[in-house]
Amino acid sequence: MREHIIEAIRAWGLPPEWVTVIISMLPIVELRGAIPWALTIGALEWPRAYLFSVIGNMVPVVPLLLFLEPVSKLLRRFRFMDRFFNWLFARTRKREWAIRRYGPIGLVLFVAIPLPITGAWTGCAAAFVFGIPFHRSFFYILLGVCIAGAIVTAAVLGGVSLGGLLFSR
Repeated sequence: MREHIIEAIRAWGLPPEWVTVIISMLPIVELRGAIPWALTIGALEWPRAYLFSVIGNMVPVVPLLLFLEPVSKLLRRFRFMDRFFNWLFARTRKREWAIRRYGPIGLVLFVAIPLPITGAWTGCAAAFVFGIPFHRSFFYILLGVCIAGAIVTAAVLGGVSLGGLLFSR
């Protein structure tokens, strides 16, 4: 399904920088999917791939931090959305140990570790669930996104280099 979404975005005829920004704004995909796309299919150099992925990943953070509480309260009146928010917040609370044990660094690590269901979107949910103020949340999430971007970029570049070495002969 991700591939279909990405191909639909590419069909708009946007330059690879904009496609990278849009991909990195998507929940679940975020920059974990945008950087590999930008470095391979988008053919961007790594500094541009990294920069546009981080920018795109941070775009939804401000509205999420500001409006997650009022929007979730409004949408929870609908049974389906109430179940969704219960699932989301329960899943977020499962990783509570990192934030409780390490404080702000826990939120940074929560966002920085490039695994499924971690990242900026879930970091915003964690900040809401644990009552971390906006300005602190934004900074910690930004730091986590930058670290995740560096990890993913290094992994992709290492994989591309290794792949080139293995298949060049």
